[in-house]
Amino acid sequence: MVPAPPSSLLQKRDPDSSSLSLTMWFQDALVTRQCLLLSFKASCLLVLLSLGTGRQGGMALNCPKNCVCASNIISCSKADLKVFPHHLPHYATVLDFSHNQLTHLRAEWAPFQLSHLHSLFLSHNGLHFISTEAFSNVPHLKYLDLSSNAIDSLGENIFSKLTELEVLLLFSNKISKIDHSAFDDMANLQKLYLSHNEITRFPLELVKRGDAKLPELALLDLSSNKIKNLHVKEVSGLPAWMKNGLYVHSNPLSCQCELFNLFTHWQKRQLSSAVDFKEELQCFDQAKNKNITISSLSDPEGMNCSAFKEQALEFHRGDKVTINCDTRQRGVTVKEWVTPRYEHVQQEDDNNTITLLPNGSLLISNISTEDMGLYTCYAVSQVFNETLYVQVTVHNYTLHGAPDMLNTAYTTLVGCILSVILVLIYLYLTPCRCWCRSNEKQANQQEDSINSSVLSTTPNHNAEVTGDKEGLNRNTVPSRAQGQNGKCKPTNSPKHP
Repeated sequence: MVPAPPSSLLQKRDPDSSSLSLTMWFQDALVTRQCLLLSFKASCLLVLLSLGTGRQGGMALNCPKNCVCASNIISCSKADLKVFPHHLPHYATVLDFSHNQLTHLRAEWAPFQLSHLHSLFLSHNGLHFISTEAFSNVPHLKYLDLSSNAIDSLGENIFSKLTELEVLLLFSNKISKIDHSAFDDMANLQKLYLSHNEITRFPLELVKRGDAKLPELALLDLSSNKIKNLHVKEVSGLPAWMKNGLYVHSNPLSCQCELFNLFTHWQKRQLSSAVDFKEELQCFDQAKNKNITISSLSDPEGMNCSAFKEQALEFHRGDKVTINCDTRQRGVTVKEWVTPRYEHVQQEDDNNTITLLPNGSLLISNISTEDMGLYTCYAVSQVFNETLYVQVTVHNYTLHGAPDMLNTAYTTLVGCILSVILVLIYLYLTPCRCWCRSNEKQANQQEDSINSSVLSTTPNHNAEVTGDKEGLNRNTVPSRAQGQNGKCKPTNSPKHP
């Protein structure tokens, strides 16, 4: 509002002086009006700034003391915190409390639900107690870092509330006990780091094929612990993509040839867990009382373990067979298979005998001996391409017919043995009739002697007169002088003197 001109200016004066004074007054009024407008604009700007700070600058008002807030990221690292801040922004997506002096993680640290929080950093603190309700108000957490603390055990259902968690870091603690239910209801967990602890038991229930508590787990780091026994049979049956991320180096494993075969196979498959840490894969040799590399178990002065050989898959004629393309990378696309007869099998092919399944496995509905040989799988992914070879052996009998064949073989063997026994009995145990033939021979000799005496043409009359029996005996034909067919053969009579 411009003030009215003073009355002295309206009185009659010299025209020239009056016009000059009126001009000066209007100039002063214009300057005053401009100043008022500038003041009003400045006030409005301050009000708008204050309102903007109240809407967006509420972040600054809600940012905890000694913390740095950048939009929805709250960083309280190295803030010398001994307790958690009482007021946390509900819109926070990342909370960083690393490098502080926090010792307990209770349910009260998050008094209300932080539905937007997906990453929580709690490393390098003195945490040694974690409540089972500590994660009740962070249901959508995907990344949790609890490394480099003083945690000595993982209690019952301690992480069960974190159903969407994907990465869990627990390395560099003092963990020696893990409850079987500690990782229940964590079906989405993909990476679990448990290295540099005091774990003595391999948690097979986490990765056991067919009944794993963590079916999506692609990386399990158990290195630098105190594990002595490894379930070789169960571990060798895991898929390649899981073995590729199973790290067990720097553990006092017991030296055995099964362990040598396991890791030799991993190295041939170029699995990261065996190739990247070949020198760290060691076992404890009780004879030498020191740790040695597992690859040295084949040395003659060591355990002299035999070289590893890939075993072929064995089936029986008529079986329904599924051959897996066991790649190192999960989620790869199997482009095609090549059979031993160099037939290319693809998903779009319509073959009643051999089919490529959606998961990349090859299905043979009725396998025969003609299907025996080397199968080749070509896998393609965004990371790398891989070619796998599978040797298949087919036995020329059905699985149910094998016992019948064994029975036939046993029957044939028994028959052969009985035949040999009968032949031996016939050769060596037949009754001997020599004594009968000896008596018959003596009787024949006497009969021949009598006949010879009767048929003689020149009887010895002197012998009959004198009663000399020797003369009769001298004229007797010997029994050995028989003719053909046992008839007597006449002989010449002796000449009389």
